[in-house]
Amino acid sequence: MKKVEAIIKPFKLDEVKESLSGIGIQGLTVTEVKGFGRQKGHTELYRGAEYVVDFLPKVKLEIIVKDESVADVVAAIEKSAKTGRIGDGKIFVLPIEEVVRIRTGERGDQAL
Repeated sequence: MKKVEAIIKPFKLDEVKESLSGIGIQGLTVTEVKGFGRQKGHTELYRGAEYVVDFLPKVKLEIIVKDESVADVVAAIEKSAKTGRIGDGKIFVLPIEEVVRIRTGERGDQAL
């Protein structure tokens, strides 16, 4: 099993969710986060004073999938989250050792 984490632009969330649903992904966790990379941030004017907003709003998706589904999930996220502009985000794939469904006690792939 793998954990796919994606940091994307907030307005792309619905499109990514629909794309993942289309390939059979039933569960994901979404967190509102802030961060920056090459995009750096921007300058804003507030009550006549200029200040730098370093951290930009993003959305973090976390999806646990079987190994054979990883390529499809990454491709779906990449295609649906892409705008072609700086700040589109990143996708990370990490190994998962164990999954336990608390309600039933199921483990591994059955717990997904």
